[in-house]
Amino acid sequence: MKLSAFTDAKHIDLEVAPGGKDEVIGAMVKLLSRSRHVGDGDAFLRDVLAREALVTTGVGYGVAFPHAKSDSVKRVVLAFGRTTADVDFGALDGLPVRLVFLIGAPKAQEPSRVYLNLMARLSFLMKDEGNRQLLLDTDSVKEVLSLLDSVG
Repeated sequence: MKLSAFTDAKHIDLEVAPGGKDEVIGAMVKLLSRSRHVGDGDAFLRDVLAREALVTTGVGYGVAFPHAKSDSVKRVVLAFGRTTADVDFGALDGLPVRLVFLIGAPKAQEPSRVYLNLMARLSFLMKDEGNRQLLLDTDSVKEVLSLLDSVG
C-alpha cells in the first residue's frame, strides 16, 4: 500500500499558518475539503475536533495525527501540513508540533484495517529522526510524496 494513494499534491501544505491547535486542524480540514472524497468539510471538522477533545493526537517528536471517522468522508484520505511556527497540541512528550498528518475515514463503509494500517505506517515513518528532519527542511511536495511511499 502506497501512502500517496490516500493523498494528492493539493492536500499538502508546507506553510500552514501558525495558530492554536484548533486553527491548525481547521486549516488541514480545509485542505482535505478540496478532495472529492470529503463531502461536508464543516461536519468533518466537527468530527475531528470531537475526536481531538477525547485525547491529544500530538504523538511526540513534533508530530500530530489528528483523525476521525466521519459520515462526511467517502474513503480514507490523508493531508500533510508543516506549520510555520510551533503549535501546542498538548503532545504526550510536551514538545510543540510542526508536522501534522490529518486522516479521515468513512464512519461505516471503510474497513478499519485500512485506516489503522495508514496510521501505523505514518507512525513508523515518523519514528525516524531523518524523516522528520526531511519534512521540516523540504520545499518540495514531490519529496513529501516520495517519503510517504518509502515505507513498505
